[in-house]
Amino acid sequence: MTEYRNFIAGEWCAAASGQSFERRNPADERELVGRFAASDARDVQAAISSASAAFPAWRALAPAKRAQVLTRAAAWLDAHAADLARDLTREMGKPLALAQDEIARTAQTFRFYAVEGQTHTGETFPSDDPDMVVYSQREPLGVVAVISPWNFPASIPARKIAPALITGNTVVFKPSSDAPLTGVHLAEALAAGGAPAGVLNLVTGRAGDVGSALTAAPEVRAVTFTGSTAAGEQIHRSVAFTTRTQMELGGKNPLIVMEDADLDQAVDLAVKGGFSLTGQACTGTSRILVVKQVRAAFVEKLLARMAKLKIANGLQAGVDLGPLATRKQYETVLRYLEIGKQEAKLAAGGRALTGPDHEHGFFVEPAVFTDVSPHARIAQEEIFGPVLAVIDVDGYQDAIAKANDTPYGLSAAIATRNPRYVHDFCRDIQSGTVKVNRTTTGNLTNAPFGGYKASSSSGFRESGRVGLDFFTQTKTVYRAF
Repeated sequence: MTEYRNFIAGEWCAAASGQSFERRNPADERELVGRFAASDARDVQAAISSASAAFPAWRALAPAKRAQVLTRAAAWLDAHAADLARDLTREMGKPLALAQDEIARTAQTFRFYAVEGQTHTGETFPSDDPDMVVYSQREPLGVVAVISPWNFPASIPARKIAPALITGNTVVFKPSSDAPLTGVHLAEALAAGGAPAGVLNLVTGRAGDVGSALTAAPEVRAVTFTGSTAAGEQIHRSVAFTTRTQMELGGKNPLIVMEDADLDQAVDLAVKGGFSLTGQACTGTSRILVVKQVRAAFVEKLLARMAKLKIANGLQAGVDLGPLATRKQYETVLRYLEIGKQEAKLAAGGRALTGPDHEHGFFVEPAVFTDVSPHARIAQEEIFGPVLAVIDVDGYQDAIAKANDTPYGLSAAIATRNPRYVHDFCRDIQSGTVKVNRTTTGNLTNAPFGGYKASSSSGFRESGRVGLDFFTQTKTVYRAF
């Protein structure tokens, strides 16, 4: 099947325009992944109306019944995992092993919230009046818009959709037009799980055609978005005053390598954090702040490790890096590589690959720059590609100062064996996620996730039990007998 439709009011339907758009494999543009509904404001309004109509009954349904939908959806994902992972790799390029992990994590997210959502409730409060009971209760918001990116097209929307649904909200889901097939599969999973018509609606299309119609609609009570900081700022400006927003945005994540670090381990952290997913992760490592006395040895080991990386179609065995996901991202990375050559020393990599295994895709060698100023563009701006900027530091205080000197604060890591450095780093770093001798990438389903500064727009965190808070509002009840 190569023709895919919207899912509105429990039915698969073509776009009102009758138009569609193509998505091709970024590893080989000759391969058509599928054609998808090119929606516009009419489709968005139909989806919102469907979600609004479904809300009262879904809200009234017992939490255990809502949990069954998520649990059955997770079972569907498990049963179709091999095909779903293959489709995910075909549409956005990541190695198949990473795609398989993502599908498994998505099913885990559905199961986690199926359990946690059933205990998300209010509090009781002591009162001076013996004839009165005071308590709070958590209630759903209504229609929630979920707008997700292409780099984790299953796991990121799952950690938004699952808590929204289990708390009694209905959803209009707009996946990235660069990874729409996985969004279709998520809708299939929830439909197979028994979600009533209108509870989950899927609308595909370009952001410019559907974005403002979705985010500015007065019926939409909340918008949860993951993507670039610029896009998040635009969405934040477009919503109504009463619409709640949750924005998970960009990062420029540092790995600090101290003089006492295990350098082989530090190199492993840099490679996995910086080059996994071809650098296309908001938590990806992009800056390496290395104490000067070990910098030469660290870089030597890093370049030797890079030389062994296999770059090819993610469906091939043993691939370390797939292609960049889109032509736009490919061109962006190449542009930053040219900027970096003007600002610093290119130590290795950075070539556009055009050989027999690469000529029809968006393949770029991972790159390492040294002698990078902390204020260089490649050290300050999010590139979203396999580019590492190595920055010299004099010691711990210098490393912390330079690590914190960006607009972002999403994830940060340190490589050290010194307990004092560990203690101080966890206190001093301005970041929502802090790692010690682990990569900047990755977060648990059951732990909060979010950033500081320009990496997140509000105090509402995703993932974990606190991920339920954004989708509920508090009502306080004073009940006298």
